Amino acid sequence: MHWLVLVLSGALEAVWATALGRSEGFTRLTPTVVFGVALAASMAGLALAMRSLPVGTAYAVWVGIGAALTAGYAMWTGQEPVSAVRVLLLLGIVGCVVGLKLTH
Repeated sequence: MHWLVLVLSGALEAVWATALGRSEGFTRLTPTVVFGVALAASMAGLALAMRSLPVGTAYAVWVGIGAALTAGYAMWTGQEPVSAVRVLLLLGIVGCVVGLKLTH
């Protein structure tokens, strides 16, 4: 249960990071609201997951998922360049997250 909450919280990290970029310094209402809601939900989920998971593991998984999804989404939408090296490095992050789960 806590791992599922952690993964969903990591996905919400990608949502709030993307919304933050689109808010243009909190001058656009919709991305700013999405940022606030996703940030609160992401932090709440991280806090819940940390009740049963070690802090270091939970934080590393949360950041890894958020970073990989944020960068992957930016490449998918054309906001960042796509290359084989970038994709492989992002897959490496995902592999490390899976490794942390398997060794827990």
